[in-house]
Amino acid sequence: MRFRYIALPIIVALCAAGFQLASLAQTAAKPEITVAAAANLTEVAQTLGMEFEAKTKIHPVFSFASTAVLTTQIENSAPFDVFLSADAEHVDKLDHEGLLTPGSDTVYAVGVLALWIPPTSKAHIAKVDDLNSKDVKVIALANPKLAPYGTAAVETLQHAGIWDQVKDKIVYAENISMAKQYGASKNADAVFTAYSLVLKEAGQVIQVDEGMHAPIVQKLGVMAHSQHPDWAQSFTSFVLTGGGRGVLARSGYKVH
Repeated sequence: MRFRYIALPIIVALCAAGFQLASLAQTAAKPEITVAAAANLTEVAQTLGMEFEAKTKIHPVFSFASTAVLTTQIENSAPFDVFLSADAEHVDKLDHEGLLTPGSDTVYAVGVLALWIPPTSKAHIAKVDDLNSKDVKVIALANPKLAPYGTAAVETLQHAGIWDQVKDKIVYAENISMAKQYGASKNADAVFTAYSLVLKEAGQVIQVDEGMHAPIVQKLGVMAHSQHPDWAQSFTSFVLTGGGRGVLARSGYKVH
């Protein structure tokens, strides 16, 4: 009987130790990278992440904001591994500052600007010029000082020759995803946003003629201070040459 009393605590201890080792093994089997992603990628990132993790067992954690805000965070040593920008300018800036792994910056997609008229909007809009009509009260777009898609929207209105007539109707959001929310919450009659964010939305979606604004060339880069450079490189390779290209193409981006 004395042997049984001694053995039971040993068995319990061994079981507990085994459980802890199994938990540690599960944790070790779930490597992570942190990806700073421009807000236009909010919808597509979930699919990118799931397919990348299924292929590599590496879990990407996305942090969304406007390109300018993410750039500032990186300059202030935010612990990102990869940056998916909405333009080329900010990635080039970080590369010049020595904050990217040399040679890692490259174009991964060209964005498509869209004009979205939410299903609750009472405005009659068939083309960009119609934003000048009296039944359009509020136009939402991302702050051009922070978001490349916002810059493209302003350029589009200027190219159409209606900027002076509609500029007082505009409300500016911090990023392209938040601009979409103005329309979704019935606070805007029309929204300039990324096509990728609205291609499956109800309402009317008008792809803006590319000739009305500068190309939205989107670059990525691996952070020079990344704690997981090999995993980060695996992710960028997936986006550039792996299944990520197909995901981006199906989500409304142009890939080469």
